[in-house]
Amino acid sequence: MSRFTRIFAALTTAAALLTAEGQACTRVVYQGPEGRNLTGRNMDFKDPMVSNFWVFPRGMKRNGAAGSRSVEWTSKFGSLAVSGYDISTVDGMNEAGLNASLLWLNATKFAEDDGMTPRMSLSIWAQFYLDQFATVAEAVEYARSHPVEVVSGEVPGRPGSLAPLHLTLSDATGDSAVLEWIGGKLSIHHGRTYQVVTNDPPYNDQLANQKYWSAVDSLNFLPGSGRSEDRFVRAGFYINAVTRSDDPRIAAAAVFSVIRNASVPYGVSLPEAPNLSTTRWRVVADQKSMVFYGESATSPNVFWVDLKKLDFSEGVHVRKLDLGVDMNRIFAGEASNEFVPAKPFDFMAAE
Repeated sequence: MSRFTRIFAALTTAAALLTAEGQACTRVVYQGPEGRNLTGRNMDFKDPMVSNFWVFPRGMKRNGAAGSRSVEWTSKFGSLAVSGYDISTVDGMNEAGLNASLLWLNATKFAEDDGMTPRMSLSIWAQFYLDQFATVAEAVEYARSHPVEVVSGEVPGRPGSLAPLHLTLSDATGDSAVLEWIGGKLSIHHGRTYQVVTNDPPYNDQLANQKYWSAVDSLNFLPGSGRSEDRFVRAGFYINAVTRSDDPRIAAAAVFSVIRNASVPYGVSLPEAPNLSTTRWRVVADQKSMVFYGESATSPNVFWVDLKKLDFSEGVHVRKLDLGVDMNRIFAGEASNEFVPAKPFDFMAAE
């Protein structure tokens, strides 16, 4: 390799990584045979993250943690929630098979407060849907007919920096939705075709970029950088190219293989890009078998929780699986017996 080629390759790599700067995540929906639908996601973040598994029963009284006009509800469904810093729900699946995931979107612009519309903190946005709905169609109908102002809060460890996130939903039928706040208005993409979500740009632009790449022979060339647009195209190709199987082990392996391919290498660092994200952990929800898998980027093992073994009855204790920083506590195999009673965390308030 010539000196010029080496320099060019290094500059190209640095440019690709620089465009990946900030927070980055990837979420995919696998639509297999016999209703074998699974959802997988990477959690990519610049800083180490405390994320634990929580079992929330039915009948929990909630409010939107956003001041005097906060939405109030009582949970209809129990759920296995994944926390972010134990101040928010960032992922999870309820007992009906509805999955909710929060991902970073810099283009987010939440609505200005109009003084009348009910409000909800961003920290509890995903949990609201896990608590209330069995299907994506029900959730989308509600979102369209019941206006709510979602209010952001500070990113942990970054005073003054408000979290810009979008929400994805999927269910046991393979249906999917992407909810984004663009220009102060809620944009919703709803349908089985919306299998892949990454980060910026807004979803309409991602779809246009994917259409452009559809003219390229993906077997011979795929965009390979860590950029959100490249991960979107790459994951979109692979999630429909991997083996289709009703075997839960094979299906889960296929989904893990796709999200690992879209991961950001652990600990990647460049002096020119101090805010690069790295994949901290991965989760996969089998929405037919009702099994929720977890994998830390720092652990050699996959562990999982069989939701059929959890008690979601109204009045039972909230339970917690303490996973440590970046889920680095070592678990392997089925872990439902490892949960212990715990006081539920307080969702971060937003005013």
